[in-house]
Amino acid sequence: MSRLDELIAELCPDGVEYKKLEDVATYANIRIPVSMVNSNTYVGVENLLPNKQGKTISNSVPKEGVVIQFYSGDILIGNIRPYLRKIWLADCDGGTNGDVLTIQIKRKTEIFPSYLYYVLSSEAFFVYDIQYSKGAKMPRGSKDAVMNYRLPVPPLSVQQEIVRILDHFTELTAELQKQLIKEEQLLSVKQKYYLNKLVSSNIQYETRQLRDLMNVRMCKRIQKNQTVSNGSIPFYKNGTLGKEADTYIPVELYEEYKAKYPYPEKGAVMLSTAGTVGRAWIFDGKPAYFQDSNVVWLENDENFVSNEYLYWFCLSMPWKLPSRGTIKHLHNDMILDTYISVPPLHIQNDCINFLKAAINNFELMRDSLLSEISIRQKQYEYYRDKLLSFPEKG
Repeated sequence: MSRLDELIAELCPDGVEYKKLEDVATYANIRIPVSMVNSNTYVGVENLLPNKQGKTISNSVPKEGVVIQFYSGDILIGNIRPYLRKIWLADCDGGTNGDVLTIQIKRKTEIFPSYLYYVLSSEAFFVYDIQYSKGAKMPRGSKDAVMNYRLPVPPLSVQQEIVRILDHFTELTAELQKQLIKEEQLLSVKQKYYLNKLVSSNIQYETRQLRDLMNVRMCKRIQKNQTVSNGSIPFYKNGTLGKEADTYIPVELYEEYKAKYPYPEKGAVMLSTAGTVGRAWIFDGKPAYFQDSNVVWLENDENFVSNEYLYWFCLSMPWKLPSRGTIKHLHNDMILDTYISVPPLHIQNDCINFLKAAINNFELMRDSLLSEISIRQKQYEYYRDKLLSFPEKG
């Protein structure tokens, strides 16, 4: 029998008392000047993180007026779009606004803040909160319904043991998250290292300007009024290249422009040339269209340079951009003036295989950590819900 089982058998063998949240807690109502908060102690709904991940530093702190005061140990819940499951157990004093529910315990001799936090971060609570929210585009939770939520209030020693168990799961997950961050940072460093190695290891071979080997091409311009928010042909811009498109064009327009104007072959190396300059992507051949000038491709016949070698080369390039202007743009001549080392194709292939194997090892470690974190999170949620399931007394 576990320590928790022993405590339950001793202190609440016939079940525990259930109370409404309003019986043990209240909403904060004290206002303080905004001058008393900063980016770390001001918590708006926008810097509460989804899926119970706590909060981040605020990018926007009010300049005047007052905010609702909260204290360390209070529980803050995002009241807009409750399905995002935003909740944080405050570890400092600070201020917030009316879009955040600030729950303060009435008597800490009756219920621990950490225990109440685990109750309110449970899936059962958020299902309840979502059920009573109102509004279509921007649903808002019901403050009255939240205070009517019924929760088990076992003896303090039982609460303390539950918190100890769940804190252990939380600490394990936090350690894995830290390790994941380190692995991802290491992956980024290693990728840059091997990309540079790919370039530097081939300096003994002939170097040629890209203009001697290939051309830069772009699609026909698409006007804004020709795009739609939903459709079947994704329209990629510099910000969405290699990601998920957020704009589309009609099939008829795609087929017309593809037939009349330049269009990339499958396997062509695409480049973003504005904003995040130099992001490379190998075109997979699926129906798509691309923003002119901000997305280009290198028309390469692969007689001297394979597209895959060219792709990794582009990723390694510190593209030289003009220092003037606020919006950086990689012009065609800047691309074509770039020199590339051109080893024999079989050497290019060896370099690519070495590079992919090295990076793949780090990605496997990262994926293993992600899997372990997912398992830990599911275990935590299972035990949290199980530990908070008490028979009701009487």
